[in-house]
Amino acid sequence: MTDVLHATEIHLARRPQGPPVPADFATVARPIEVPPGQVLVRNAFLSVDPYMRGRMNDGPSYVPPFQVGQVMDGGAIGRVVSAPPDSKLRSGQVVLHNLGWRDLATGPEAAFRPLEPRPGLSLSTYLGALGMPGLTAYVGLLDVAGLQGGEVVFVSGAAGAVGSVVGQLARLHGASRVIGSAGSDAKVEHLLRDLHFDAAFNYKRGPVLQLLTEAADTTGIDVYFDNVGGDHLEAALSLLNLHGRVAMCGAVSRYNEAGPVPGPANLGLTVGKRLRLEGFLVGDHAPRMEAFLSEVGEAVADGRLSADETVVDGIENMPGAFIGMLRGDNVGKMVVRVGD
Repeated sequence: MTDVLHATEIHLARRPQGPPVPADFATVARPIEVPPGQVLVRNAFLSVDPYMRGRMNDGPSYVPPFQVGQVMDGGAIGRVVSAPPDSKLRSGQVVLHNLGWRDLATGPEAAFRPLEPRPGLSLSTYLGALGMPGLTAYVGLLDVAGLQGGEVVFVSGAAGAVGSVVGQLARLHGASRVIGSAGSDAKVEHLLRDLHFDAAFNYKRGPVLQLLTEAADTTGIDVYFDNVGGDHLEAALSLLNLHGRVAMCGAVSRYNEAGPVPGPANLGLTVGKRLRLEGFLVGDHAPRMEAFLSEVGEAVADGRLSADETVVDGIENMPGAFIGMLRGDNVGKMVVRVGD
């Protein structure tokens, strides 16, 4: 006989037109059963990420869209409540999964990745600096952009989950100058004071090209890690040195646009400067996970890399956390705590 439990889930209620609003989501309480042979996990932290905005639209992309009336899936971490007798998982074990916005998750053993967290680190770290955003920063900067010691790096959205790790990794890997953009004076101060960026600017305080030119201080830039797109990408193309590289991670400034948006007006600079612009998906770089966890895990553990995060409590606040993340309310990774 199966156990009957009650779970709380966040569903997509309708597809947003422009920026998401609370009415686009529904909080659903429902009974769930744990079928024979499946694992039950009680989640501790849930992830909200920029890529989820694209999945709210009904259109072709590199991942399937969310379905109206169904749970919003995505990264989560929790502890095993129960597992089949023949399972390799044990009660109380920490696991990562992608079953998303719910406090209880059930599924086959293969849906859950066991984890041995480092002592002293919050489980939420494995959704941020030691999770998908951190791996994105690691492979984007080192593998895609091919950072070399002595180069100048510019990262947009530098106070966010990915950007904050990119800037710190650039410094640890010998960049001569690290520049970041952010959306408030407080975030700029955080980049300079706490994350040790060499220069940073609030992109809301003037034309990005002007602000970036001042921050680059006559050196130009060699690597641009693009989380924002739009005017940031156009400004970076103007200041990239010969053989500069762009790791194209995201374009959050365009995610809420209802239709096509124009590309950079100065894209022709890529020819004369022999620039390389490369888009990438972190899922293509899974074999780098072991090296990433070893290097970045050590850096987080010994304090050389700060694992910034913004924590919101309560599964009912998932929509608000997601909307706030898209608005730029977070410093570092935005997570929602749903358990201990």
